[in-house]
Amino acid sequence: MNCEIEALLHKTVSLSESEILALLTEHYPDKVVFSTSFGMEDQVITDFIIKGHFPVKIFTLDTGRLFYETYTTWEQTQEYYHTKITPYYPQAKAIEEYVQENGINAFYQSVPLRHACCHIRKVEPLKRALAGNKVWITGLRAEQSPHREQMPMVEWDESNQIIKVHLLLHWKTDQVMAFLRSRGIPYNPLHDKGYPSIGCAPCTRAIKEGEDFRAGRWWWEHKSNKECGLHIHK
Repeated sequence: MNCEIEALLHKTVSLSESEILALLTEHYPDKVVFSTSFGMEDQVITDFIIKGHFPVKIFTLDTGRLFYETYTTWEQTQEYYHTKITPYYPQAKAIEEYVQENGINAFYQSVPLRHACCHIRKVEPLKRALAGNKVWITGLRAEQSPHREQMPMVEWDESNQIIKVHLLLHWKTDQVMAFLRSRGIPYNPLHDKGYPSIGCAPCTRAIKEGEDFRAGRWWWEHKSNKECGLHIHK
């Protein structure tokens, strides 16, 4: 697998986003998936995929605690592209047991309880969505956190046993927003209200001037490099 990753890194280094998508879908037919949260980066990638007619399966994780604006963006995106995006939901029994035992907002109480909630609502549904596929395209960008600055564009995800490709790794926020606005692509209006990173509503707030890109995620936790478990970095 290391040789395969190295080969892809070598091949993609000088390719455009559309050329990378063409390479991946040709080499891994019907085995390339893209996870969208309808954030700014994901809207750019969705545009590349759909307008380029690339056979990439697009899915989203509906945690049940998303912002109203996110659901609206989801609906607008489907209407704009005349497509349907596949939703994956948490297992009902797992959610019921978690809330019954810990409370509806237990994630505020401790990091382990927050991790448990993220696992039920995101990590487990993601594993189902990725199962049987070979390549997972993401919207992660180097600018988003110190950990992500060191990421290669192509890497092996050991947890999910899949190749990850960060299509917009080196794009800057201004570049992302300029792309969306110049083409009239729907995007989450929370981005215009100080939310560079948007997750579940109870776990996300706008950031203040000068704060880190992801300071608004799990804002009550006093640690850096906070993640939900979807993207594990060495």
